[in-house]
Amino acid sequence: MHPAPFAYKAAHSVEEALQLLRSHEDAKILAGGHSLIPALKLRLTQPALLIDISKISSLRGIRRENGKLIIGSGTTHREIEKSHLVAEASPLLASVAPQIGDVQVRHRGTFGGSLAHADPAGDWPAAALAVDAELVIAGAHGTRTVHASEFFTGMLTTVIQPDEILTEIKVPGEGTPGIYLKHRNAASGYATVGVAVTATHDHGRIGTVTIGVTGATPVAFRASVVEHALNGHAVSAHLLDEAASHAADGLECLSDIHAPAAYRSQLVKVMVRRALGKLLHA
Repeated sequence: MHPAPFAYKAAHSVEEALQLLRSHEDAKILAGGHSLIPALKLRLTQPALLIDISKISSLRGIRRENGKLIIGSGTTHREIEKSHLVAEASPLLASVAPQIGDVQVRHRGTFGGSLAHADPAGDWPAAALAVDAELVIAGAHGTRTVHASEFFTGMLTTVIQPDEILTEIKVPGEGTPGIYLKHRNAASGYATVGVAVTATHDHGRIGTVTIGVTGATPVAFRASVVEHALNGHAVSAHLLDEAASHAADGLECLSDIHAPAAYRSQLVKVMVRRALGKLLHA
């Protein structure tokens, strides 16, 4: 199919992009385009104007500042994958990036675009939750910062308003060990279930564990029941088995052509246990 007719503008600054958004009620932001272009072709969305922000240099880049790793929203998955700074400062993000799509997708798709799209099977939302990312959003009245736990509001929806743009993402830069594992859909590469885990431990005792889960439900979530069962306890295989067995408690999992709800529920427990075992060596 072909998209409905639309106008196109390439913005060269965040301010210009925001002005275009304010002056056009029916406009969409185009970053990497991996989600928007297919939706346009299927006419699931028919904006009057596309605002291309891929040429805004201030939206790209990775830097460390005041103990935080700061990543521009327009930074590509591939740039994160190849960054020595990310590998050192945030091993979890470094674990996620190479598992996204294929190399062509990673060269074009963007970190911020994926988060803003909030696909229930996307990889980055789980990681953002696990590292308690701070997302900086620009609008007509300046910027505001939202924690990942408040950013995702439902399937394909976030707190970003129609006249706002996600500009950068801040994550802790202390190098906390982390890992991302997913049961990969063979056709699309998306996560049937994906689990992002960070953990600190010393002399066999767990410090703090954080767990973000994607793919199982309409919106990514923190597996807080498992976290509370682990934090502060001595590492053992039995402890991890018991904690992971409750990872799907209370969930209403998605059911579709790729996996029924019961399968996803079981997969959440399996993937949480695997990730914890790899990270805590138990």
